[in-house]
Amino acid sequence: MTTHAPTDPDEPAASPTRPAARPWFLQPVIAVVSVAAVLLALQWFDSHRQMSALQSELSQRLSAADAENRGTAEQAGAAARDLETRLAALEARFQESSRSRDDALITEIEQTLLLAGQQLQLAGNPRAALAVLQTLDTRLAGADPAFGALRKAVARDVERLKAAPQIDIAAFAARLDEVAATIDGLPLMTEPRSPETAAARKTAPADGNAWTRLAREFWHDLSDLLRIQRIDAVDAVPLAPSQAYFLRETLRLRLLGARVALLARNDKSYRADLKAARDWLTRYFDARSESVAAALATVRQLQEHAAGIDPLDLAGSLDAVRALRARR
Repeated sequence: MTTHAPTDPDEPAASPTRPAARPWFLQPVIAVVSVAAVLLALQWFDSHRQMSALQSELSQRLSAADAENRGTAEQAGAAARDLETRLAALEARFQESSRSRDDALITEIEQTLLLAGQQLQLAGNPRAALAVLQTLDTRLAGADPAFGALRKAVARDVERLKAAPQIDIAAFAARLDEVAATIDGLPLMTEPRSPETAAARKTAPADGNAWTRLAREFWHDLSDLLRIQRIDAVDAVPLAPSQAYFLRETLRLRLLGARVALLARNDKSYRADLKAARDWLTRYFDARSESVAAALATVRQLQEHAAGIDPLDLAGSLDAVRALRARR
């Protein structure tokens, strides 16, 4: 059992502890500060929410922009690749077109050179071939640099044709024809009766009586059977009529062979045929006759001017154009 100590009635009773009273003018300040704190907190939360929303929106926009940029980059890359393909195709077409144009030019030049070379060999006209080469040189002046070697070869052929002796092939051939036409009338060295003697006998006056004319005819017939004639050529032998015919025909063939060699610009055959014709004229024909002397002089002159018929060709230019075709 609990016992309580006796209390003194004279002592005052104890009262509970109370906080000290605040001054009355601080209460509005506290209230304002509290409201401001609440407002600041609300504003901070609102700002934080807006920042979060802005960050989210910015992130979305950046993602969308990045995706759009990737799409644009892919489209740009595809466009660039397509453009590169088209440029490559255009370049290939241009190169093919240029190659085709150059190939056509090469073919045309080759055909022109072949025709000019044939005319040069057949007709022996270097002036026409020279004109063709000069025209080709003018065309090659604006061509591709790859044609430089061909143009140099054409220039060399031009200089060679300019330096070649210019002879009149037609005039030389005409003189050979003139000599060949006189062969039948040329007197042989061992011919028993010259055409001049026979003609003089036919035109001799028939004077005297019948016995005189008979004696003259008898003497002429006798002199035809036996005639003394001086022959300067040691190896000259009398020829039968058939042999004389074949001699003249062979000489004519030699002159015609020289004419063919002249037109073909075959210097070796030309010289050989002229030498044989000159030797036969000297050996078998009477050089004291004016017609034989004229034929010998013509053949001698044609021999002396034979240096100008050397064969001309365009081999340098043809080799260059074929080498260019092979390289391409």
